Amino acid sequence: MWKRLFDLIKIYIGFVVVFALQKPLFMLYHLDLYKEAGLKEWLTVIGKGLPLDLSMAGYLTVIPVLLTLITVWIEGGWFKKVLKGYLWIAALLISVVFLSDLELYTYWGFRLDSTPFFYLKSPANAMASVPTAMLILIPIGILILTWVLYRFFVVLIGTPSVYRIRKRGVATLIYVLTGAVLFIPIRGGFTVSTMNVGKVYHSSNMVLNHAAINPMFSLMSSLAKETDFNEQYRYMEPNEAQQTFSILTDRQNRYEKDTLLNMDRPNVIMIVLESFSGIITEELGGIEGVAPTINRLYREGIGFTNFYANSFRTDRGLVSILSAYPAQPTTSIMKYPSKTQTLPSISQSLKKEGYDLEFLYGGDADFTNMRSYFIGAGFDKIVADQNFPISDRLSKWGVNDEKTFRYLSEQLKGEQTQPFMKLFLTLSSHEPFDVPMKRFADPYLNSVAYTDSCLGVFIDELKASPLWENTLVVLLPDHCMRYPYDIPIHEPERYHIPMIWTGGAVKKPRLIDRFGSQIDLAATLLNQMEISHEDFKFSKDILNPENPNFAFYTFKDGFGMLKDSSYFVYDCDANRVIKRNEDERYLLEQNGKAYLQSLYDDLGSR
Repeated sequence: MWKRLFDLIKIYIGFVVVFALQKPLFMLYHLDLYKEAGLKEWLTVIGKGLPLDLSMAGYLTVIPVLLTLITVWIEGGWFKKVLKGYLWIAALLISVVFLSDLELYTYWGFRLDSTPFFYLKSPANAMASVPTAMLILIPIGILILTWVLYRFFVVLIGTPSVYRIRKRGVATLIYVLTGAVLFIPIRGGFTVSTMNVGKVYHSSNMVLNHAAINPMFSLMSSLAKETDFNEQYRYMEPNEAQQTFSILTDRQNRYEKDTLLNMDRPNVIMIVLESFSGIITEELGGIEGVAPTINRLYREGIGFTNFYANSFRTDRGLVSILSAYPAQPTTSIMKYPSKTQTLPSISQSLKKEGYDLEFLYGGDADFTNMRSYFIGAGFDKIVADQNFPISDRLSKWGVNDEKTFRYLSEQLKGEQTQPFMKLFLTLSSHEPFDVPMKRFADPYLNSVAYTDSCLGVFIDELKASPLWENTLVVLLPDHCMRYPYDIPIHEPERYHIPMIWTGGAVKKPRLIDRFGSQIDLAATLLNQMEISHEDFKFSKDILNPENPNFAFYTFKDGFGMLKDSSYFVYDCDANRVIKRNEDERYLLEQNGKAYLQSLYDDLGSR
C-alpha cells in the first residue's frame, strides 16, 4: 500500500520536473528573445511558473490515483500494463503540446491555446504555415521526446508492485485522500481565486511571463473558455458597462459630411492584403523600399495614418473588416456559423442596393469556416483554389498572388454586372512566405515586396480601363504582423496598419489622421455611400468629428486601446496593466473594459 502511494508521489514529482525543465528549453529555443536575461531571470521564470506546473501535474496524476484505487478491489497484472500505457499516452501528449507550442510561438507570439484545433479542420492549410523542414523535424522530435519521457517515468517508478492489500478500507481512504490532496495544487490553493495563467505573470517584460506559462495548462484553460462567453470579462455591473459602451459608439446624428467620393454608388474592389503592416509602409514611418506601390497609393489616394488592426489572425480580421465585429481574445466567432449568420456585413448592405458580389481567394475557401461566413455575408460567387488549374496551385497555400491578381484583372476586362463589390484576399505574404521572387533576405519582407509588386501591376492595368473612373479600391491588411520578430504581441506598434482608398471614385488625395480600426470601415464607407449603417453597433464613422476618436484591438487574453497621444494595454489573464502612458489612463481602462465586456455580452447573446 505504502509502496504504491510512494509511486504516485514519484509520478507527480516526475511530471513537475518535466514541466519545469520545459521552461529553460523554451527560452533556449527562442534565445533571440532571452539573450539579455541573466541567470536570476532564468531561475525566476522556473520558480514563478511552478504553480501552473504543480496544477498540470495534479491533473495528470489523477488517473494513476484512480487506477491505484481500483487495484485495492480488483487485483491482477492488469495494473502494470494499464499504468505503463497511460504514461506512454501522457508522454506523447506532453511532447506534442510542448514541441508544437515551441514552434508556433515563433509565428504567433503567445503560448499554445485552442486556435490550432480550429485550423486543423483544414489540415493542409494549417500545415502550410509551417516550413517544410519543421514538418519533418517536429514529428521526429515528438517520437524521440515521447520515448525519452516514457523511459524517464518507467525508470522513476520502477516496476509497479502487485500484491494483495488486506486492509482495503484503510487503503481506499488513503488513496481517496491522496486524490483530494491533488486538488489543492490543481485549484491553486485555498483562496477565492482559482488557478489561472495569469498567476505566473511576474515581470514587466512580457516574454519572461510567457516563458513561465505551462503550455498544457494554457491549452486546457483556453479550451475551457470556448463557450461560457456570458461569464467572461466581468469588470463592472451590466448597466455601468452598457452606459460606458454607449459613449464609445457611433453618433447616428446627421452632420455636415466630409465627402471623400465623387459618387454614391461606385463599384467597390476591396483587397485584403495578407499580413501587411505599418512597419513596411514608409508613409507610416516604416521601412523604405519594401512596398513602393502602397506608398505611392498613399500619396495618390486617401490614406488613413492612425488605423489599426483588431486582431492577429485572418479569421478574426475578416469578420472585423466585413462585419465590423471586434476580434475576441479567447475565440473566433467564425468558428460558430450559427452566430456569424446573425452578423451584418458591408456586402449584405451593398447587396440590398443591387450590388453583384464576388469573393476571390487563391487558397481553400473552407479553411476556418470562411465559405459559410461569406455565403452568409451574401456573396453570390466564391472563387478559390479549386477554380484554378492544378499547375497554378503549387505554393503551400494555393495559388500565388501573381496569378490571382491576373485572374481578377482579366475578369474585369470582361463584361461586368454593375455596380459590383469584389473582395480579394491575398495569400503570398503568409508564412512560410514562399514566393517566386528574391529581393530581400528577410522572408517576410521579401513576400510583402512580391505581393506589392503584383498589386502595382493590377492597379496600373485598372487605371487604364474604363472601370477606373467609377470604381473605389479599398486596400487594408487582414491583421497585424509580428515584425520585427521581437515585438511582443501586445504592443500597439504591432497593430498599426495601412488603409488606402484609391480609384477614380475618389474625389482628391488626402491624409486622414483620426483614429480608427478595421471595425470602423463599415460605418465610414457606408456613410460615404449614403447607406444606413445602424446595424453595425461596434462601428463608428471615422470622419464624424462628433464620434469618439479611438482604436481598439485584442490579443490572446488581452486588449489595447489608443486615443490621440494616449494608449492603454491590459492583460486579462494577469488582470493587470502591461503598458500605458499617463494621459487619461483611468478613462481608457474603464472604456476598454466596458467595451470588451459588452462585446462578450453580444457574443453570448447570438
